[in-house]
Amino acid sequence: MSQPFPISLEFFPAKTPDGVTKYAAVRQELYALKPAFCSVTAGAGGSTHRGTLDMVRDIFTEGFEGAPHFTCVGASKASVVEALGQFREAGIRRIVALRGDLPSGYGSHGELRYASDLVELIRAETGDHFHVEVAAYPETHPQAKSPQADLQAYAAKVKAGANSSITQLFFNADAYFRFVDDARALGADVPVVPGIMPITNASGLIRFADNTGAEIPRWIRLRLQSFGDDVESIKAFGLDVVSDLCERLKAGGAPGLHVYTMNQSAATLALFERLKGR
Repeated sequence: MSQPFPISLEFFPAKTPDGVTKYAAVRQELYALKPAFCSVTAGAGGSTHRGTLDMVRDIFTEGFEGAPHFTCVGASKASVVEALGQFREAGIRRIVALRGDLPSGYGSHGELRYASDLVELIRAETGDHFHVEVAAYPETHPQAKSPQADLQAYAAKVKAGANSSITQLFFNADAYFRFVDDARALGADVPVVPGIMPITNASGLIRFADNTGAEIPRWIRLRLQSFGDDVESIKAFGLDVVSDLCERLKAGGAPGLHVYTMNQSAATLALFERLKGR
């Protein structure tokens, strides 16, 4: 990976003043990687919309492109149009368009039931102003009725006007390559950027993967569990696993890498330092 290769980074909004300061320092460290853009997550139903937009504005001020995650579940069309106006006013040109999870207490999905509905509305209201990213699930969305239904839902997002997609985290490169081939067979031929999760904490990773439907291969899960509380061994093993995965993805034609930083810099910097030497 000695040649320049497009990367992007994901952050989540700070919830406290101390967090704002801490995450600003983390971003400065990671800007050394020259990311193409930095995405910022949002809560269900846009519950952290303001925090998301604030961090995106900070990223722009710091000289890099920011892209808000924009969820539609529980939202009205009017609220979506209003938010799109705020994005344009802030100079935003890239959006990560997602269905999102329904917040507790909501009785219905709102006027936009699927991410494809959101993409369609973005295009109807703003034309080609925004580069629209959508989510992809190489190992199938946990709520999908079947792998084929999930592929059809993905194809619908692309047909609605998505420019590219970012995958859920995964550790099985074959699942990614098969997803790309199957999506192309349905006419969904936009770039599919792998979502990469550095491994720094065994229990946290296993819990996160179990909640999102991502598979941790048995051999990786067992090795991580065998290290117990040996954090350094977990990090060393994780670096080996994830750097090998990235190398295989790049060799197989992946268009870039999107790293889930978890608002930490050390593991992501170590990953690209390892890749730079190969």
